[in-house]
Amino acid sequence: MVRIDGRGPEDLRPVRIERNYLKYPEGSVLIEVGETRVICTATVEDKVPLWLRGSGQGWITAEYAMLPRATQQRNPRDVTRGKPSGRTVEIQRLVGRALRAVVDLSALGDRTIWIDCDVLQADGGTRTAAVTGAFVALVDALARLFPDQEVLPVYDFLAATSVGLLDGQPLLDLTYAEDARVQVDLNLVMTGRGRIVEIQGTAEGAPFSREEFQAMLAVAEKGLNELLLLQAEVLGENAARVGKWTHEKTRPGNEE
Repeated sequence: MVRIDGRGPEDLRPVRIERNYLKYPEGSVLIEVGETRVICTATVEDKVPLWLRGSGQGWITAEYAMLPRATQQRNPRDVTRGKPSGRTVEIQRLVGRALRAVVDLSALGDRTIWIDCDVLQADGGTRTAAVTGAFVALVDALARLFPDQEVLPVYDFLAATSVGLLDGQPLLDLTYAEDARVQVDLNLVMTGRGRIVEIQGTAEGAPFSREEFQAMLAVAEKGLNELLLLQAEVLGENAARVGKWTHEKTRPGNEE
């Protein structure tokens, strides 16, 4: 099957990640996935939410927003509506959960890392681009926070992509036009070791089979491996500081 943009069923769109995109944040990237463009920043704040004070544990949280003309029709800003939309809340919770899954929060001390994902242009896959780009921004922020630490408190790499099912054929990395046509829409967040952090999958019409689900997972994993390799390449010297921190360090008797 040849798609609208000429890709094969298992091909990602062209992906570009530019580090240090903004001047002030501790970490920032511009990620481009096809025509989708998202700025992801990581800001270190020397305090934690009230419910974590005194615990010695840090926190990572995310906010997500889309420019009014990131899409074909103008969408009002959340501040104009008076509250974030359900979709906005869902996506920012996804980004925060995903990043917390690969970071030792106890190593942050009484600090919060704010992840801001702002969509400049949307053509499908904004949430998965946000996760993939935010991880790179987070690593750069941690590298600045711990400049003398050879190994960062990050257990593994992390990336996300989408896959859909159209007439029985899995399609990797959906554009907006494809997302509107597929019978199944699935988002997958995965670590560099192939561990699944989150799966969001929905049948838009008829239910799908276990075999179709496994086929979609296989295609998504192929794309994610490409994204993980790109992250490592883009991170340069900081890539070597990721993934050597193990969960053993957080168990009693294994402190270093």
